[in-house]
Amino acid sequence: MANKRLFQSLVGGLLPRNILPKANTNNNAGGKAYAYSPKHTLAQYAATGCLNGTFYASAENQLDQILALCNAQNGFIPTEFLAQTAVYAREHGYMKDVPALLVALLATRQETEFLKAVFPRVINNGKMLRTFVQIMRSGVTGRKSFGTLPKKLIEQWFADRTDAEIFTNSVGNNPSFADILRMVHPKPETASRRALYAYLLGKDYNEADLPQIVRDYEAFKNGGTMITPHVPFQMLTALPLSKRDWTAIAMNASWQTLRMNINTFARHGVLESEEAVKRIVSRLQDANEVRNAKAFPYQLLAAYSNIISADDVTEKMAHNGLSKHNAGIQHNAGKQHDADRQHNALFEALQQIQIALENALETATENVPAINGKVFICVDVSGSMQSPVTGVRKGSTTNVRCIDVAGLIASAVLRANPDAEVIPFEQHVVKKRLNARDTVMTNAQKLAAINGGGTNCSAALKHLNERHSHGALVLFVSDNESWMDKQSYRSSALMHEWQIFKTRNPEARLICLDLQPNSTSQASERDDILNIGGFSDDVFSVISEFAHGTLNEDHWVGVIENVDL
Repeated sequence: MANKRLFQSLVGGLLPRNILPKANTNNNAGGKAYAYSPKHTLAQYAATGCLNGTFYASAENQLDQILALCNAQNGFIPTEFLAQTAVYAREHGYMKDVPALLVALLATRQETEFLKAVFPRVINNGKMLRTFVQIMRSGVTGRKSFGTLPKKLIEQWFADRTDAEIFTNSVGNNPSFADILRMVHPKPETASRRALYAYLLGKDYNEADLPQIVRDYEAFKNGGTMITPHVPFQMLTALPLSKRDWTAIAMNASWQTLRMNINTFARHGVLESEEAVKRIVSRLQDANEVRNAKAFPYQLLAAYSNIISADDVTEKMAHNGLSKHNAGIQHNAGKQHDADRQHNALFEALQQIQIALENALETATENVPAINGKVFICVDVSGSMQSPVTGVRKGSTTNVRCIDVAGLIASAVLRANPDAEVIPFEQHVVKKRLNARDTVMTNAQKLAAINGGGTNCSAALKHLNERHSHGALVLFVSDNESWMDKQSYRSSALMHEWQIFKTRNPEARLICLDLQPNSTSQASERDDILNIGGFSDDVFSVISEFAHGTLNEDHWVGVIENVDL
């Protein structure tokens, strides 16, 4: 995920470590900074951008920046690198919106072989297909029509999937699958496919020809069977469901659906079943399932933090019209004991689930490297870090903040490197001691509880210099918007302090991990400095390679340029 030229601060290559480069731009907060190269800027946006408003940049600003970088007339980003970035952001960063946008931009380029190679790897599920179509039809890439090749690729997307896969991927609107079918008119090759398309389009169809999964769903929806069909969670939740139905849904849910809906299952009585609780706990902490789900570590932190108390669950159950007895708040003296027992069982079930999520987080952060030598982890706890890590989107803004993710990354590195030192900073260094033996979750929550003021990235390094500290690696986790350390130096204040640190530690390395879509850094890219962006667990692999001196000489950009198309 990290490439020197991708996160390079100065156009013209990497600078020798004994030369302090002059800051050549200002960041969004007005502080001195170094501009990334076009390739590095695109990678940063692709790895961190969700096209939502952030603390310093609106969704429109981010879109305009990406479009300007990729405008073929400007010639900034070669088509091959554009394609490689789309694949990298999707397959390694697990991002959605920006990779789909990059594929749409590839559709405007003349080198069609890259679009052919990238499309099936990036547009790999129904949501990605709907996002791609929405972007194409919006006209933001300079065209509203699909054109021959994109239309054929969409047709092939349908042809490559089974009837069941198309049906289960059809959740969602604006555009719906019906809209897409009307746009591209894929040819049905079988009677079941013909019936499925007619079903999705709201046309007449032969019921006997429908795929079995559709018939099972319709039978369940119409009350013809009590067997819960194996269809996406969203297809079932709008239906009138019994506790038995909800339990069956939980038992068959995907790992991600299970993670995201613990409270929903609790409110509908699923956790009253010891067997269901045992199954949920087992699946949530199953290492293989965690890896296969490609869960962001911060998603587990969010799930853990979002679990509501047993009291809140029973209150909501009663509010939703369930019986007082089932809600665990029966006031009849003869049944109070049973109600208390149910409440206590629910409390224990939620505790078990939280422990399972802690265990899952340990798996999700298993790529964190153990590093030879002393490690300093500098965590930005300033006010801007309180903003949502994936930006603000009306109706679906995450409650996970940049500080939550920063705390999580720092705690994971500390867990793998018990002798490391965590240094929170804002305007100045904040005193906060963490115990490496505590869980990643515990330490992450301690750091996230700090609510600082302005951003001064150089404060942490200045603190180390004042102590005459010795170390092998300094890792910054920040949004990179330092503005309170304006000095008379030609360079940024952070680079000035890094140069002092290097006089004592000539072999030390500096990594700046940026959690937001930016085009600038506080540190100029060179052989001992890595700038990287993102919040998937893949960042740990790149950090490990750089720390051990085995990363591609072009750092993050080189990693992306090595993506095989």
